[in-house]
Amino acid sequence: MTTTLKFDNLSKTSHNTTLLPPIDMELEAGECYVIRCNKVIGSMLLQIIAKQENPSTGSVLLFDENIEKLKSVHDRIGFLYLDDAPYTRMRVKEYLAFFRKLYSSTVDLHDVMQQVGLRDVQNVRISKLTFSQERRLQIGRLILQDQPILIMEEPEQNVDLETSLIIHRLIEELKKKEKTILLTTIDLENALALTKNVYSLTDKACKQIVVEEEADELTESEVDVQPVKLEKIPAKIDDKIILFNPFDINFIESSEGVAQLHLQDGVYPCTYTLQELESRLRAFGFFRCHRSYLVNLQQVKEVVTWTRNSYSLILDDHTRSSVPLSKSRFEELKGMLGL
Repeated sequence: MTTTLKFDNLSKTSHNTTLLPPIDMELEAGECYVIRCNKVIGSMLLQIIAKQENPSTGSVLLFDENIEKLKSVHDRIGFLYLDDAPYTRMRVKEYLAFFRKLYSSTVDLHDVMQQVGLRDVQNVRISKLTFSQERRLQIGRLILQDQPILIMEEPEQNVDLETSLIIHRLIEELKKKEKTILLTTIDLENALALTKNVYSLTDKACKQIVVEEEADELTESEVDVQPVKLEKIPAKIDDKIILFNPFDINFIESSEGVAQLHLQDGVYPCTYTLQELESRLRAFGFFRCHRSYLVNLQQVKEVVTWTRNSYSLILDDHTRSSVPLSKSRFEELKGMLGL
């Protein structure tokens, strides 16, 4: 496979604040990649790729060439931003024809309108389109560029079901044409529906999310049962199992009998009970601070005393999460810490 885009220890800081943590990724032709992140972090990454911002460390390689040596990346990368807005006075076909000429594109205009589901409204003014139709129009403009790499920011945000289905189908078609597709989104569920190449990007780290398809249940007689050392914690989203590194979990809360994993980028239901997790995660530094909570002690920043019998643990995450600490567990924790 051909590597089209590579992030080599890419990061951005400002006044001791991490705007973008170190990223190491290789993107290949014919594949779709999704980075799950908030808009601020995602925008910073896209600005660096587009040469609108300079990285603090590392580099972006475009077909093995450092983009710092290039005047522009737009001859090989097409961008679709969340806040892109079309010329509303133009008609659909007129708008796409304008950009087809601007890009000196040879892509068939009618095929593109058919692909994005706008052929029936090709003579309608853009101001009369729905929000979802406008998004499809912008994706059509992106396809007309016919670049080897296509980058989209939140393409499915607030669109209707028809548009989501069209986007998914288009991505499969583009992959068959050996295009590299990179998406940023806050929605992990949509990301997992598109590809197995899903990454979680926070202000602390960029890590690939391990995804496994849920297998059909096997009886004990059909499979050899062998002890396995647990190194990942499973959570379930629809028909997929995602596996998290224990060190990335800030704390776990039991709510209505379901253990909820709290990570930097979201909350996910676990397939194990809190009691099972306590046993499995003890070796990773997790502590049962309350009957309904397990906490990663590496993430604890402060122990706060509210009253003689009321305590809380303040975590070192972006929301400074507060986790309750029972009185009996407080004494146990003091002993563990040698206080």
